[in-house]
Amino acid sequence: MPTAELRSIGSILSLLRADFPETTISKIRFLEGEGLISPERAPSGYRRYSPADVERLRYILRMQRDYYMPLKVIRERLEMLDRGVEPPQVETPDGPAEIVEPVTRDDAEETQHRAIRLTKRELIQTSGLSEASFLELERQQLVMARRGTLHYGREALMICVCYRKLQGYGMDIRHLRVIKQAAEREAGMVEQQLTPARRGTSAAELLQELTQLVIQTHGALMYLVLRR
Repeated sequence: MPTAELRSIGSILSLLRADFPETTISKIRFLEGEGLISPERAPSGYRRYSPADVERLRYILRMQRDYYMPLKVIRERLEMLDRGVEPPQVETPDGPAEIVEPVTRDDAEETQHRAIRLTKRELIQTSGLSEASFLELERQQLVMARRGTLHYGREALMICVCYRKLQGYGMDIRHLRVIKQAAEREAGMVEQQLTPARRGTSAAELLQELTQLVIQTHGALMYLVLRR
C-alpha cells in the first residue's frame, strides 16, 4: 500500500476519538496484542495503519460500546468477515433503565438466553474502567461475579460502565454506596410483596415485574425532583 495511505497510531487516534472519545493508544495496542488488528510496521519499527485497519478498529469499538460485546465474540465476527461471511445481526442490549413495559416471564427467559458472560479481564476492557476502579468496586461489593463462578454478567458490566461515566462528573465510590443503599431499600420493599397471598403468580415472574415497575417509578421521580 502506498505510504501516503498509511497513518501513525497518533493520527488514527485523532480520527477515532471523533466517534469514540475515550479511545487511547493503550487501548489500540491492547487490541493489536489480542490479534484483532495487524498494522504494518515501517522499517523504523513504528506501526502504520491502513484505512482498512481504521475501519476494523471502528467496528471493534462500536461492538464494545453499543452492544457490550466481549472480545471473544468480536473476534469470531471478524473472522467471519475475513472469510466473506456476513455475521448474524445483533440487537442493542436492553439495560434496566431502558425497559418501558414490565418484563414478562418470556422476556426474562429471552434475556437470560442472551446473557453476557465476561471474565474479569474482559469486563475491565469492555467497560473501559480502570483496573484500580474495578478493584475498588469489587472490594466494596458493588460488583460481584455470579454465584459459584468467576464470570460477570450484564448488571456488573452496566455498573462498571456507569461508574466510569459518573467519574467524569466528579462522582466516586462514596456516591455509588449511596446509590446501593437506596437500591437495597427498594429491593427490601419488593421482597416484602412476595407473600404467600400472591401464590397465584410465579414468584420469578412477580419479582421481575415488581423490580421493573420500581425502577421505572424511581427514574420518573428522579426526573420530577430534579426538574422542580
